[in-house]
Amino acid sequence: MQTNFTDEQLKDPAISVANSILRTCVHCGFCTATCPTFVLLGDELDSPRGRIYLIKDMLERGVPATEQVVRHVDRCLSCLACMTTCPSGVNYMHLVDHARRHIEETYKRPLKDRLMRGMLAWLLPYPSRFRVAMRLGGLARPFRALMPKRLRAMLELMPASLPAQIAVDTTPVEKPRARVALLAGCAQTVLDPEINAATRRLLARMGVEVIVPPEAGCCGALTHHMGKHDSAMSFARANIEAWSREIDGAGLDAVIINTSGCGTTVKDYGFMFRTEDDAIRAKAEKISALAMDISEFLVRMNYAPTREAPDLTVAYHAACSLQHGQKITAEPKMLLKSAGFRIVEPTDPHLCCGSAGTYNMLQPELSGQLRTRKLETLKRKNPDVIAAGNIGCMMQLSGDGIPVVHTVELLDWMAGGPEPVGLRGKAA
Repeated sequence: MQTNFTDEQLKDPAISVANSILRTCVHCGFCTATCPTFVLLGDELDSPRGRIYLIKDMLERGVPATEQVVRHVDRCLSCLACMTTCPSGVNYMHLVDHARRHIEETYKRPLKDRLMRGMLAWLLPYPSRFRVAMRLGGLARPFRALMPKRLRAMLELMPASLPAQIAVDTTPVEKPRARVALLAGCAQTVLDPEINAATRRLLARMGVEVIVPPEAGCCGALTHHMGKHDSAMSFARANIEAWSREIDGAGLDAVIINTSGCGTTVKDYGFMFRTEDDAIRAKAEKISALAMDISEFLVRMNYAPTREAPDLTVAYHAACSLQHGQKITAEPKMLLKSAGFRIVEPTDPHLCCGSAGTYNMLQPELSGQLRTRKLETLKRKNPDVIAAGNIGCMMQLSGDGIPVVHTVELLDWMAGGPEPVGLRGKAA
């Protein structure tokens, strides 16, 4: 694709990157076939190629974002299926993230949008705030039919009750095979703390010492994908510094992440800090190199079950951030099969379920259509349980009668851990 940035514009590192990305695109349109919003809406501007043209025009002209640009960029899930499909290697992720930052800095959204996005950014990355909000939301849930569309969508996503808080056990492991930091995360610790507990139990049983630095928290993805650059960088910086202190101390063999949306962002810290000072940039690059999804690490550590699996059919849901963002496709299925489960996959596994971070709250209609489509394809496989590697997908797919659990909970169970809470009383 030909671009027309001026020499002055190209002095901006962000514009220089955007220019390189745009020039990679060859207009082929392969991306349209795997874009969930194009599949639903059939509008070229709701495809990656269409959004690329809109972003190119906006950035080349150096103008504030328009309502049209905002509307179509907001509809993008950042599922990154287009990057898997693209034969030219267009880094759409970095381009659309740049566009979102430009929108946040140049476009004044309607008041209700500003309030909604501000509330999500203020609540979700902070577990204590989020827990209080969830409890208050539980009181409002019976009246959700009377609520505005977006608030109703938020309330419908809430679980019927919140699980008790669980602190991750970080008891030292005698003569550990490896030492890792676990990203505790933010919303996941409130919605399903058993995921972190299962991760730690399984790793400890495999001789891996797990540490959770208290200074590390939200990875920054939630605000990053809303274009709130300074907030995202602040969260990322706190994590980088916390994990770097551990590297400089007793050392780390990996930074383990069991929420794939977070993993995609942490693996991108090196890029996010590319223009920062040398010290923090070097640390960010090291953290990105150490970051691993739990499934990657378990394969490296030769996971093996210790008990016979029950007669269960597990439908594996491939989270977009795992299969497209991190290019991890085989490992989770290989691990589940090695644990003894019967694995099935839905039709069109590349298409997003509609969760996408805050998307299901900001774009509830499109998200709802994608959820319905995904659940229909999953249910056709008659599974006993759905397994996924991302808390957002798990919440999105819950509530339709089929238990949804994290992949690591099933693996922990088959390696001597307890039966997953979501399955209790349902396993054969």
